[in-house]
Amino acid sequence: MLSRRQFLRSSIAGFFFRDKPRSYIQTVTGPIDGSKMGLTLIHEHILVDFIGADKTSPERWNRADVLAKMLPYLQELRRLGVQTLLDCTPAYLGKDPELLRELSEKSGVQLLTNTGYYGAVDNKYLPAHAFTETADQLADRWVADFQDGIGTTGIRPGFMKISVNPGPLSDMHRKLITAAARTHKRTGLTICSHTGPYGPAFEQIDVLKQEGVDPKAFVWVHAQGNSMVHYARAVRDGAWVSLDGLDNGNVAQYADTLLLMKENQFLHRTLLSHDAGWYDPDKPGGGPISRDYTVLFKRLMPELNRRGFTRRNWQQLLVENPVEAFALKNSR
Repeated sequence: MLSRRQFLRSSIAGFFFRDKPRSYIQTVTGPIDGSKMGLTLIHEHILVDFIGADKTSPERWNRADVLAKMLPYLQELRRLGVQTLLDCTPAYLGKDPELLRELSEKSGVQLLTNTGYYGAVDNKYLPAHAFTETADQLADRWVADFQDGIGTTGIRPGFMKISVNPGPLSDMHRKLITAAARTHKRTGLTICSHTGPYGPAFEQIDVLKQEGVDPKAFVWVHAQGNSMVHYARAVRDGAWVSLDGLDNGNVAQYADTLLLMKENQFLHRTLLSHDAGWYDPDKPGGGPISRDYTVLFKRLMPELNRRGFTRRNWQQLLVENPVEAFALKNSR
């Protein structure tokens, strides 16, 4: 039986992918070979600004203060063996690529940022132009981020982050997934969509199919809480099932779900993370951190090891799957 310490000290650093085409991961400090991604948390946050798209701006936070508070968390993750973290904070919600670059350089953790727009919470975080522009015009903006860098930073996104409301897709949210599909076809960027219930997840997958995009480019974000029947349908389509709300209060639930994913042979399309972080510029000192970044390692891993999870299972979930989900074709 493998302990957390044994796993983290195992040969991940020397792990490489045989018989796979060369690929790269686009981090905030530049591209890295896919084999260098290593142990990865696929859905976390550093800073989130909940004030709304019409009011947010980088002037609302002091980067030095955010750096001082958040760097120790990344340093702890690095000590636990984490090599890469995807920051899923989207535009108009506090995305700060330059902050992420500095945190990455100081912590040694490779960070990815994103392009795309967040439609959930009834469009509170959408900029005004999202309501008037077409799907193609939005896709042009997101492709420009990929080709030229986000704003004036020169930092390129490593994936897309969009979101939709829990109910049936609105016209606005159908436009977002359509724009994401068209962006993917031009860039290869994976689409992570904050979704939740299975209904809008499968509606989005249907849009992707209509646009000629393989659902393997789609990550069903916050899929936890749905049934194995729906996970089976998503896996059959090739989509990624992302269980990304792990915290101290649901370790047993996550353990049960992951054991069922293993039993049903769905682990190869499963992603795992906490959705932790959330320095909030509206709160003194950024407020309390919403979730513990280390629950996976300190509580879930020992529990699942005790119940029969193997090093191979963890390598699949935390090393192989993130590369498979987010690697871009390397034409260099």
